[in-house]
Amino acid sequence: MRRESIDMRIGELSRRTGVSTRSLRYYEQQGLLRAERAANGYRDYAESAVIRAANIQGLLRAGLTVDDIREPLDTGCLNEPLGQLPLCEGALQTATDRLDELDRRIGALRQLRERLAEQVTRTRNALAANERN
Repeated sequence: MRRESIDMRIGELSRRTGVSTRSLRYYEQQGLLRAERAANGYRDYAESAVIRAANIQGLLRAGLTVDDIREPLDTGCLNEPLGQLPLCEGALQTATDRLDELDRRIGALRQLRERLAEQVTRTRNALAANERN
């Protein structure tokens, strides 16, 4: 197997993907993205990092977590643009589980909002009653 050439620094990867350098460093820290270190300590990325970084960012924006993304990375499921990937084992279940969790959180937030709205109404009514008296 031929080793992929390493020739891109973090600033160029950021420009090509729209992912901030801070996020790229975070992805690396979390084991989602790999960089070689040059003799001067700079991070050098392979060309494949462009697709991988963009995919990671897209999945995080869609609501998945770093842990959700880690497994497909290990199987090579994020090395091609998301629209061209074969279905990764477990990907649908992971996304469904995350969606269910978001639905539970939204439901809890709606209940909290209703309680707060009721409290605001009671407080306004009490203030209005006090002003009339």
